[in-house]
Amino acid sequence: MSRKIDLRSDTVTRPGPAMRKAIAEAEVGDDVFGDDPTVLKLERMLAEMVGMEAALFLPSGTMSNQTAIVAHTQPGDEIICDVGCHLYNFESSGPAVHAHVIVTAVEGHHGALTADMVRRRIRPINMHQPRTRLVCLENTHNRAGGRIYPVELMRGVSTVAREHELRLHLDGARLFNAAIARGIPVTEWTSLVDSVNICLSKGLGAPIGSMLAGPVEFIERARWIRKRMGGGMRQVGILAAAGIYALQNHIPRLAEDHANARRLAEGLFDLPGLDVRPQETETNIVIIRVKETSRYSATELLALLAEKSVLLSAFGEGVLRAVTHLDVNEADIDRAVEACRKLLAA
Repeated sequence: MSRKIDLRSDTVTRPGPAMRKAIAEAEVGDDVFGDDPTVLKLERMLAEMVGMEAALFLPSGTMSNQTAIVAHTQPGDEIICDVGCHLYNFESSGPAVHAHVIVTAVEGHHGALTADMVRRRIRPINMHQPRTRLVCLENTHNRAGGRIYPVELMRGVSTVAREHELRLHLDGARLFNAAIARGIPVTEWTSLVDSVNICLSKGLGAPIGSMLAGPVEFIERARWIRKRMGGGMRQVGILAAAGIYALQNHIPRLAEDHANARRLAEGLFDLPGLDVRPQETETNIVIIRVKETSRYSATELLALLAEKSVLLSAFGEGVLRAVTHLDVNEADIDRAVEACRKLLAA
């Protein structure tokens, strides 16, 4: 069988020899006691990169987002987010379970909320209603196909949040993808928010871990919440070393993932039965809509491609998703396109 081309997610990346060497040689301590030197180095590095006072290493992006929500709110508060965002759809009802808050989900523009959208949803202070406390944004936006949140739109939301004394959290799991695609620093976005989640185990290629960054007082509260959720880890410097290597070596190469995603979108563009939009492929995610006129349904196409060692993920009714990453090259993309072509153009 030919080598699998795994486009299910950028979370499937595996550490290469250099990253494995960094893991093996990592100096470790006990992070719960606060004395793992590699974790401390990673936290200082990430905080500086995103322009925040402090950062905290967590096992996952889900725990990072949910820790932020708990830290920013009180039970009974309300948070505002886009209806398609990750923390609302893919984090197992975390806001309700962990923070005991209600969620007002707003239909954004390709996942991006505008200042006016947020302003209209903020409740007046009234003892009969929940207190609007937190706005959560996502960049890049997963369900919108890796679309980038325009800085000017986020600046408007930030202004509204400040006017109403709301907190602003950014799920920036793929924020470095946005920065590379736009050619601007991540601080163009992070300077507008109170906290940010950065994922190390997606396009950056680390095997595990996410970072939560914000003010010192906020991060100290988040450390308590992480412990309560079971996220306190011990000799975790072996994983932090992978994160350090990823931040030092894998950010510029995200441009290759973006180029491969565009190559895939353009290759699939004219295939019968598919609706693929290269002009909307801004980073490393390609959305593949399977038309009713297609000879195969989305479910059938997913299975048939898997038989040809091309792995995609289901992404809603009649929709598939492909995500490029450091373990996929141009030749793999061309093989994936050819597999689709043979199935659909026969």
